[in-house]
Amino acid sequence: MLDRWGVSEMMSHTGHQMDGMVSASGLKDLDEASGAEFDRLFLQYMIAHHEGAIAMAQDPLVNGDDAELNALLKAIVTAQTAEIDQMNKMLQQLQ
Repeated sequence: MLDRWGVSEMMSHTGHQMDGMVSASGLKDLDEASGAEFDRLFLQYMIAHHEGAIAMAQDPLVNGDDAELNALLKAIVTAQTAEIDQMNKMLQQLQ
């Protein structure tokens, strides 16, 4: 699809972390956690990850005139929002 938009290659994200990506220390915390603490951390990180995906899908630089892309982005926002709601409910039950 990138060639349809006149883009030859993906942007490099080297040197900085994308929104919602778990840091190395976060992965270490997950690795060391167990039980309810693992569940809580996992849900918190997944919520942040989904929020990052929603932000990317809503980015005005991404939302162009391509109907197929816009339909996909809307589906991503809808699905990930529903998943965030479900994960927040699960997180509340753990606390």
